[in-house]
Amino acid sequence: MPRFMDASPLMRSSVLAPGAASPGVSPGVDAAGRHVWVILPTYNEADNLEPFVRAVLPRLREVAGECRILVVDDGSPDGTGELADGLAAELAEVQVLHRTAKEGLGRAYLAGFAVALAAGATVVVEMDADFSHDPADLPRLVAATDRADVAVGSRYVEGGGVGDWGPMRRAVSRAGTTYARLVLGAPTRDLTAGFKAFRSEVLTTLDLEGVHANGYGFQIELTYRALQAGFHIVEVPIVFRDRRAGASKMTIHIALEALWKVGVLRLRLHGADRAAGSRPGVRG
Repeated sequence: MPRFMDASPLMRSSVLAPGAASPGVSPGVDAAGRHVWVILPTYNEADNLEPFVRAVLPRLREVAGECRILVVDDGSPDGTGELADGLAAELAEVQVLHRTAKEGLGRAYLAGFAVALAAGATVVVEMDADFSHDPADLPRLVAATDRADVAVGSRYVEGGGVGDWGPMRRAVSRAGTTYARLVLGAPTRDLTAGFKAFRSEVLTTLDLEGVHANGYGFQIELTYRALQAGFHIVEVPIVFRDRRAGASKMTIHIALEALWKVGVLRLRLHGADRAAGSRPGVRG
């Protein structure tokens, strides 16, 4: 592993070897005690939402005594919100949070986290609703939180990768996550990953109101804040696929926000540490 700038000894990040995590319950862990919520932010995902929810639910039931899928819809003009309401009426595990305007990925996730935590979730999962994250990987990701505080579905560890991408998109993605790692001094190899599972105490400990990034930079900031707080992150290898239907939400504005927010994040959080005279404490 390369040497990173100012890497803190509190930043604990490890990699789960391919095949090391069983697709079900980890030894000694009672799945009945898990209350798992999957947060799905949506905007114009009418073509993907129903098949995705129906693919996720059986996987979720494998590893949770109680489970919910929370669709957070930002007023999709294509009827995604109404479709979600129909699924919620049919499936007891599906819930919908309607927001009246498109406020960005980060705000949607934060709104979803608040609902899940208030309902007593023990594990909260971030996931895209367009099949770029494979529902079959969900049990491995949730099971990994038995041994770590945050499990990241990682493209850039052994056994991980991307499919359906051209050389340019692969290069841009690699460059972005490498840039973020170097600037922040973070050991996690896929800082921009959007498929994550958090133990609830991570989200209740972090200052979520202080999260500034709202686009894909939100993923970098949340992972970095967890590392800075001393939480242990494990990377679970996954293969990321291109969306099954619909248009990508990635824009030049979102990409540029993620780049400049990395520098701002380093200055703000490292400055706060120096002002306090110490790093945040490590979870016991």
